[in-house]
Amino acid sequence: MDAGIGRAGRWAALLAAGLAMAGCGGGARYRPVSDAPVRIGQPYTVRGQTYAPRAEPFYDALGYASWYGGESGDRTANGERFRPDWMTAAHRTLPLPTYVEVTALDTGRTILVRINDRGPFARGRIIDLSKGAAEALGIRAQGHAAVRVHRVEPDERERERLRKGKGPVVRPRVPEAVLASLRAELASGAKAGEMGGR
Repeated sequence: MDAGIGRAGRWAALLAAGLAMAGCGGGARYRPVSDAPVRIGQPYTVRGQTYAPRAEPFYDALGYASWYGGESGDRTANGERFRPDWMTAAHRTLPLPTYVEVTALDTGRTILVRINDRGPFARGRIIDLSKGAAEALGIRAQGHAAVRVHRVEPDERERERLRKGKGPVVRPRVPEAVLASLRAELASGAKAGEMGGR
């Protein structure tokens, strides 16, 4: 056998082995950031609780938001790379991706976020914001805050902005009279143990 062919074969084998090891050792493959296809997914169980993802075109809920940001580089449930500074969020059951407006009930500040992950799994929390989204909403220092989460269909310009991580899409502040009504509704639901969909 020709020595050159033998060396080439060994190099090819070493290269193939190296690529295989990289694939096994955390070389994650991420889905491109895209709005298609929209994925609903199968029911899943976390800590003994089963969640059934479903299409909810009129989703509108009151509850509490938390945030996460230490998982930079991890895969989201949608298969995308998690980027803590982007305007994204996790939700237990809405399709991936889904766009929602999140309103802080203490200030009326509202931002648009793109849901591409699953969670939160703490009782009473209805959405888990990325660190960047929590900062844009003004709730990062609080850890968690009362919010309204309302599903929307933004225009393509706003969708593209969020898909490219270009910063928050801020909505007009909600009037104080509306906020007072929402806070009262949340307090009533919390007493009845019914936080969630409206």
